[in-house]
Amino acid sequence: AVGAGGWWYANRTLVVEVRTATAREVRLGQPTTVLNASGYVTARRMATVSSKVTGRVSEILIEEGMKVEEGQLLATLDTSNIDANLRLAEAELAAAKTLLAETDVRLLEAELDLDRIRPLFDRGVVAKAELDRSRANYDSLDARIKQQHDQINVAESRLLLWEQELADRKIRAPFAGVVVAKNAQPGEMISPMSAGGSFTRTGIGTIVDMSSLEIEVDVNESYINRVVDDQRIVA
Repeated sequence: AVGAGGWWYANRTLVVEVRTATAREVRLGQPTTVLNASGYVTARRMATVSSKVTGRVSEILIEEGMKVEEGQLLATLDTSNIDANLRLAEAELAAAKTLLAETDVRLLEAELDLDRIRPLFDRGVVAKAELDRSRANYDSLDARIKQQHDQINVAESRLLLWEQELADRKIRAPFAGVVVAKNAQPGEMISPMSAGGSFTRTGIGTIVDMSSLEIEVDVNESYINRVVDDQRIVA
C-alpha cells in the first residue's frame, strides 16, 4: 500500500494556477519622440535702417546689442545746407507776413478815403475822376492783399518742404527692437539705394524685433506625415 501510494504521488498531474492582467503602455516622464530635427532661431520682423536721401553721416547713436524704441533717433546726416535754406524760408515767410500787414493798413486807409469821397461826389462837391481814383486805389490794394496771401501760402509750403528735408536727415527706428549690426560710421556717405561698387553705405544698422522670434526647422519629405497642427515641440 505504501509503495502504491508513493508511485501515485510521483506520477500525479499538477494543476497550475493562472492569473490574467491587462497590459498598459508605460511612459517614462517625457513623451515619446516623434521626430528629431534641427533648425534656426529667426525673427519675422527685421529691418536694415537707412535714410530717405543720400547724405554724409554726421552722428551715429547706436551700438550692437543696444535696445531701441519705436521712433528713437538712431543717426543724423549732415544738415548744413538744409539749415541755411530753412532759415531763408523762415525769413521769406516773415517778410511776406510783414508786407501783408502793411498792405492791410493801406487798404483800410483807402477804404476810409473812398467812404469820404463817395458822399462828396453825390453832393457834386468833387469830380467823378476823384471818385474813380479813390475806387481804383482801393481795388488795387484789395487785389494786392489777395496776391500777398498767395505768396504767404507759397512761403509756408516752401518752409514745410525744407522742414521735411531736415526731418529726412534724422534716421529713426521703425519699430522697437535690438540692434544686431552697426554698418556705418560718422563721415561715411549713406544712400537708400546701392551705388554699385562705390563706398556708399545702404544702411546704418540692422534692428531685430525680439518679440517676433520663431524657430525654422527643415523636415525631410519622408517625415512630413509626422507633423500635424498644434503639435507640441520641445526645443
